[in-house]
Amino acid sequence: MGVQGFPTLKIIKPGKKAGKPVVEDYQGQRTAKAIVDAVVDKIPNHVNRVADETLDEWLATGNDTAKAVLFSDKGTTSALVKALAIDFLGSISIAQIRDKDTKAVELFGISSYPTFVLLPGGDKEAVVYDGEMKKEPMSAFLAQVAPPNPDPALAAPKAAKKSSIKNTKKASKDSSSFSSASAFHSSADASSAKATAAAETLEEASNPTESPNPNVVSEDDPKPVPVPNIGRTLQLLETEEQLQQACLTSKSHICILTLLPAKSDPAAPLSEDAQTALKSLGEISAKHKRWSFFTLPASNPGASALRTSLTLMADSEVEVLAISARKAWYKRYARTSFTRDAVDDWVDSVKMGEGKKETLPESLVMPAPAAATTAEVTEEPEVREIKLDGKNMKGDEPFKVEFMEEISDEEVERLMREAEEGARAREGGNAHDEL
Repeated sequence: MGVQGFPTLKIIKPGKKAGKPVVEDYQGQRTAKAIVDAVVDKIPNHVNRVADETLDEWLATGNDTAKAVLFSDKGTTSALVKALAIDFLGSISIAQIRDKDTKAVELFGISSYPTFVLLPGGDKEAVVYDGEMKKEPMSAFLAQVAPPNPDPALAAPKAAKKSSIKNTKKASKDSSSFSSASAFHSSADASSAKATAAAETLEEASNPTESPNPNVVSEDDPKPVPVPNIGRTLQLLETEEQLQQACLTSKSHICILTLLPAKSDPAAPLSEDAQTALKSLGEISAKHKRWSFFTLPASNPGASALRTSLTLMADSEVEVLAISARKAWYKRYARTSFTRDAVDDWVDSVKMGEGKKETLPESLVMPAPAAATTAEVTEEPEVREIKLDGKNMKGDEPFKVEFMEEISDEEVERLMREAEEGARAREGGNAHDEL
């Protein structure tokens, strides 16, 4: 496994080919909570997220087959439900529906959460689970319509090859014959024979022995599988002071803030929307290098102040917004999906000045530190090359367009007036020349 130090945690998942699993090295914090979160995050999710808009379609698909629904007031999918979906994959389709999907809630008559409902299929009536929310009794409840998938059988240990035994006997015989010729040769050959026999026996043994040196790595050991980089990790602003210095001074550049939802249980994982948002923003942050991307936990008092002052959603929901304290505006991410493409399109629209921006309250903006006013950073405008039908108006050279930071609507109107006045002045001059 390529282990070079202890403790080492490796996460092994089934690969596309049998016998070739995917091995990932855990690089996170060495705390119980962080390790549990990392392992839970790797559990494959076969739970269908069903809403009012997709309920009829999900019920109609495979109507004769069994289905199960967990009605929950939480936006996350727990490890328990993920495990049940894996155990009954192919026989029972398991879904999760939020309490805010009122159409589905009224259809099944749900009055408390969580509630687990089994739909046996066809015209059979739904059965409501009334036991504890634990894997064993819930699995037995589902087993009344279909048995769970069996665990994969363990491979039998390989027996030692006969050639190894023959080689060992041969080495012992050779050692005895040499011992009668010379005591010196006897000692040397006996040591060689023992080393050879030990090496061959260890190579085929089914139970590995402990190495005296934990850092020993053989050339035959499999190399660790590299984990792909899915994007930059967003910097966490844990204190209100960090938030003010990074994004809320009169000289602050544009910040993209992800306000994480509050958790009643600190050990519980983040909601699925929050995890998707962090992953998407981490992937696109490298593309938008001139803007700062930060994560704001609910424990930061500044997060509560932002939600209150800007009339954002409750702290049970994830919120993404762009803030420019220097120009006193902010813009919320108003879409329901946090996929990479959706978030990237929104950031691009903010860059291009599309859509309406809200006014940032003056009470949130702090004066810039004195050191920041003495040496301002000047940035070169981004230059891109654009071709129209492969050519520009004068030849094959591409146009070079400078994309500057967006300007206000008033500034746009002023520039347009100046352009119109200049055009009229040029037209008047041309007419005078003709006269």
